[in-house]
Amino acid sequence: MTTAALPILPAAAAGARTARPGWERPALAGLLIATAALLLWDLGSSGYANSFYSAAVQAGSESWKAFFFGSSDAGNSITVDKPPAALWPMMLSVRLFGLGSWQILVPQALMGVATTGVLYAAVRRQFGPGAALLSGAAFALTPVAALMFRFNNPDALLTLLLTVTVYCLLRALEGAHTRWLVWAGVAVGFAFLTKTLQAFVILPPLAVLYAVCAPTGLRRRLGQLLLAGGAMVVAGGWWVAVVELWPASSRPYIGGSQNNSFLELTLGYNGLGRINGNETGSVGGGGAGGPGGAGGGGRWGESGIDRLFSGNIGGQISWLLPAALVLLVAGLVITWRARRATDSVDGMARAAFLAWGGSLLITAVVFSYMQGIFHEYYTVALAPFVAALIGMGVAVLWEERGSAVAAATLSGTLALTAVWSYVLLGRATGYLPWLRWAVLVGGLLAAVALPFAGRAGRRMVRAIAGLGVVAALAGPFAYCMTTVSTGHTGSIVTAGPAVAGSRGGPGGMMGGPGGFGEMRQGGRDGGQQPGGTLPQGAVPPGQGAVPPGQGGQGAQGQGGMPGADGRGAERPGGFPGGMAGGGPGGGGGAGGLLNGARVSSEAEAALTAGADSYTWAAAAIGSQNAASYQLASGVPVMPVGGFNGSDPSPTLEQFKEYVRDGRIHWFIGQGGTTAAGAEADGGRRGGGGPAGPGGGTSTEIENWVKATFKESTVGGATFYDLTAPTS
Repeated sequence: MTTAALPILPAAAAGARTARPGWERPALAGLLIATAALLLWDLGSSGYANSFYSAAVQAGSESWKAFFFGSSDAGNSITVDKPPAALWPMMLSVRLFGLGSWQILVPQALMGVATTGVLYAAVRRQFGPGAALLSGAAFALTPVAALMFRFNNPDALLTLLLTVTVYCLLRALEGAHTRWLVWAGVAVGFAFLTKTLQAFVILPPLAVLYAVCAPTGLRRRLGQLLLAGGAMVVAGGWWVAVVELWPASSRPYIGGSQNNSFLELTLGYNGLGRINGNETGSVGGGGAGGPGGAGGGGRWGESGIDRLFSGNIGGQISWLLPAALVLLVAGLVITWRARRATDSVDGMARAAFLAWGGSLLITAVVFSYMQGIFHEYYTVALAPFVAALIGMGVAVLWEERGSAVAAATLSGTLALTAVWSYVLLGRATGYLPWLRWAVLVGGLLAAVALPFAGRAGRRMVRAIAGLGVVAALAGPFAYCMTTVSTGHTGSIVTAGPAVAGSRGGPGGMMGGPGGFGEMRQGGRDGGQQPGGTLPQGAVPPGQGAVPPGQGGQGAQGQGGMPGADGRGAERPGGFPGGMAGGGPGGGGGAGGLLNGARVSSEAEAALTAGADSYTWAAAAIGSQNAASYQLASGVPVMPVGGFNGSDPSPTLEQFKEYVRDGRIHWFIGQGGTTAAGAEADGGRRGGGGPAGPGGGTSTEIENWVKATFKESTVGGATFYDLTAPTS
């Protein structure tokens, strides 16, 4: 590979801009506009998306204390089970523009556009605008990216920050720039405040790459890495220090922990527990001996090298993953003769392959073999790594296509991609059968013709290359369009159409082998009932059953299923016995663990009446149940036991004290929890079943309330008036 062949920066001009062709700026603008259009299209159809985080956003928009800690409610009883960085942009948006679906989700969509832009800038510096455009398009059309940048989970900000980290590292490598390496550390620090230890997964390959390849002396390299590490600790540790030093009695309980400690949460439930499956307080971890079978993964599916390609996970992320792995090897082979990152043109290109490829490989291995909680949407973290390798690898092989080996590798990669797209499209029964054949035939034709296209002239080369790109991206594009035309709600969501036997139901819990139920057409999500009846949604007061402009929308469900309301589109992947949809005023998926309750207008009126006289208008077991009532009424609702109902918050004595002091008006009983739901919980939730890992605190509180206070039915839900004891 030569400098003339590959449009990358020579070492002497590191950091300088190459001349921009006239078409580049319009093409970049088109890429970013198209990405924004894709992510903003019908964004409100998901309503409050994951109500667990939406309730925290609503709380933070009303209380600065809740804003800082990431509390689930404005009364600051408990936090979400993640640090709050991902919530802050959404909280600011709601503070500025009011509570609503768009106000919550637009910041997420803008992060997707920003990630596309950062990825473009990173690839362009070494491989030119053509490669950068291809990488940007590949990222934007990754189905799981189209899902998660339209959803309010922390993964959107995490993915952006990981992309920024790799970009800053590559800038630092160009000339051993301390400033850029420090910025990389800052990005990782904020990524830690987004999703704790997952931010550190890519650190080993990046740190080793800089230590070995930076064009400066070893002592300076190590000193720079120490400075970057210090910046990471400061950027990610300031909030942790404040929380740990703050008196526990005057701050909210740390959700997801069993000892009210953020460090315990970080190292346990959100840390090593995800690797080994020992997640105290979770809905049911894994381990090779779990229900998942001998293959490992427990209730979260089989772990192993094929995990990212199997079942529904393959359709989320793996469309271009085989090609990315092949192109990583090809790129390293071509550039391997360089000795140091910026000693030569090839050296900087090699560093880019090592940075993006190392990040991809280590993240993929962790996802493939982790025994604890694993959801399909986690794979969005892989999307920028895959996309970068696609653009870079195609650019290198295209410039080297005069070589028979390079031409054969490029053609073989395209053929592999077409065949794999054919396989993935066939997993969704009845889903665009014509497309899978068109992708297969078009991709194979382009692969066969590509080595000979040069003899037919430039136009033919461009036509065949264009056919190859279309064939490679048509499958993920179709999945993306299905994703953005469908509302997504609940705690577990997936992109694309329904896939038989998959583990993840959109908005539901796991199905398939080793899971909690089988995926099936006509399943329910967010309270949607069979036959298309529209439940009442949890929304701000005075806005009716769904957010403004969404009433009776009927968002199209996956696989052509009819939709529901703006809050919970009907989705495949429900559960026998009504597990996925909560009964009136009752629990959602798995008894309220994954989708909250359906809130009636009567319940909303009861909560808001005299709410100003109480710290919490009500208390309910589990964060999703509490979130539904809080979003519907706009007043604080205490989530007893946190997300899983298993956190010892509050204790029975604390709850009794709150009641004696007149700080809670209502206790909302657990309706709609089925026997199947109790089995799915595995007895690990604190309420409505055997004592959970929180010591049965939720159960104790519920039993005391039932024995002490008057019960009434409000809009189909069971309410206990904590100001009216039975005797």
